[in-house]
Amino acid sequence: AVHHVRDATFAEDASKVRTGHGPENMATLRNFAINTLRDAGHRSIAAGLREVSYTPFTRPLNLLGLT
Repeated sequence: AVHHVRDATFAEDASKVRTGHGPENMATLRNFAINTLRDAGHRSIAAGLREVSYTPFTRPLNLLGLT
């Protein structure tokens, strides 16, 4: 299920990051984003990403509880 979300929402299969630890690191960051949005109560990851992007300099920090 997580791979489908990563591929559909983040277009993971189209990523150009292919060498070294880059792909693993990006998968970890994508999983972190997905789990953070789910913990915040977002059922749709795409909708949650859109909501967070409306105020990109403050909303992600609020989501993580850093402000």
